[in-house]
Amino acid sequence: MLTIHPYVNFPGNTEEAFRFYQSVFGGNFKALIRFKDTPEAERMSPEDQEKIMHISLPIGDSMLLMGTDALESMGHTLTMGNNFFLTITPTSRHEADEVFAKLSAGGKASLPMHESSWNSYFGMFTDKFGLQWMIDLDLSQQ
Repeated sequence: MLTIHPYVNFPGNTEEAFRFYQSVFGGNFKALIRFKDTPEAERMSPEDQEKIMHISLPIGDSMLLMGTDALESMGHTLTMGNNFFLTITPTSRHEADEVFAKLSAGGKASLPMHESSWNSYFGMFTDKFGLQWMIDLDLSQQ
């Protein structure tokens, strides 16, 4: 079944924010990946390598709160309003491609669907109404 989860960008304090959310909601992180664990690490400062590339915290039975550090050194600028995405978790590549095509129609694709370095079939776009979306199919679950 297709699900939608919030994905929040922070200006370098994702870990602090998610430790706070964890103290409120409880639970354990489903994922915590630092930039040092990615292929891009060698191009980053040691400080930026310690920042969060991806983190997720299950809340309740079916929601994941996810986030990342959107670093200025990587060309990201955050302002309130552009610091979140709605993330769709499809059940197949076909569903991922179909939802991507339909929701991005009239909008702007910033990253076409592709196989990522974290073993996902992944894409990003802004729809014609200005909402930012990610589609993330976990290939290890296929």
